[in-house]
Amino acid sequence: MISEEEVRHVADLARLGLTDEEVRRMSGQLGAILDSIDQIGELDLTDVPPTTNALNLTNVLRPDEPYKCLPPEEALSTAPDAVDDLFAVPRID
Repeated sequence: MISEEEVRHVADLARLGLTDEEVRRMSGQLGAILDSIDQIGELDLTDVPPTTNALNLTNVLRPDEPYKCLPPEEALSTAPDAVDDLFAVPRID
């Protein structure tokens, strides 16, 4: 089981504000996840080839072909704010 202190540390790193109840619950859940990972680590996988896709699919995306874009007026028609045919967004400092 992972300690509540470790859960709080990870939550701080992830910038998560957890209540005491959430910390207690996460402690048990994260402990169960780590136990599952330990069980996987005990398996003999020497004859199992590494895979990145269990279904062995290749190029499942549509072809990338150019097409006519929306005119700026139509693209910006539902925008809350626009400046010089561009979307206006708040500045991030």
